[in-house]
Amino acid sequence: MTHIKEMVIVSGKGGTGKTSLAGALSSLFQGKVIADCDVDAANLHLILQPEEVLQTKEFTGGKKAKIDPERCTKCGTCREVCRYDAISEDFTIDPFSCEGCGACYFFCSAMAVNFSTRLAGHYYICSISGNGRFVFAELLPGEDNSGKLVAAVRNEAREEAVKTGVNFILIDGPPGIGCPVISSITGTHLAVVVTEPTPSGIHDLKRIVDLTHHFQVKTALVVNKWDIHPGYTREMKQYCAEQNLIFLGEIPYETAITKAQKEAKTILDFAPDCAASGSIREIYTKLHEILEEV
Repeated sequence: MTHIKEMVIVSGKGGTGKTSLAGALSSLFQGKVIADCDVDAANLHLILQPEEVLQTKEFTGGKKAKIDPERCTKCGTCREVCRYDAISEDFTIDPFSCEGCGACYFFCSAMAVNFSTRLAGHYYICSISGNGRFVFAELLPGEDNSGKLVAAVRNEAREEAVKTGVNFILIDGPPGIGCPVISSITGTHLAVVVTEPTPSGIHDLKRIVDLTHHFQVKTALVVNKWDIHPGYTREMKQYCAEQNLIFLGEIPYETAITKAQKEAKTILDFAPDCAASGSIREIYTKLHEILEEV
């Protein structure tokens, strides 16, 4: 089987331009499967505009409680043990308030509580231009277990890579450092961190780098809007040198990126000759060389 390389694009916080970069890079890489692992707020499909949904699969998450009114004796024990006020006076459980702890199920003497897995979301396998494949997911409102859903998306992406005979998976990861991020970066060959030259950007950069180092994932950095504060950009470059990170490049502030988003296009398609597009092409060239070595 062909060795499949996986690259994930992450950020210590939301709004750094991670998905915009992922969308732009996806148009440059040839022979790839793209996976949007930001399952809590998937939006890469708005840019990629899949041609067809080839397959839809259900994702079952944690358990939720539901009271059987025919067996319920209305003794009130479930309401007493519920710490989330999820059970109303008429003994109906609010699925959005229920945290799935199971207390009502275990303490109900009438065995009137059904405690089973519930549908938590869906994930989709789509075709995109150039005979490519794109996998993304959506959680239902109020559902959690997004780390497990991320794993499901990545597994589907690997299967599609094998089916289509490609050896590269580009992952748009979620922001932050929580469970979905951990599920996105583990086992990848390269993590690309996108940040901004601000105090919070430096703070969140260090958090996500601590995480990638913990899982021994090769890490590279892109500074978006570098020219809004060149001093912080220099500080980030120094941090890269100290932490043995790859400095991939810097993207200038570009108002055309916002206009491209409104048109549901990548900046490369919307304004191919702007400075930001040129920077992204340079980043792609460096990435291509790095991925050949990992």
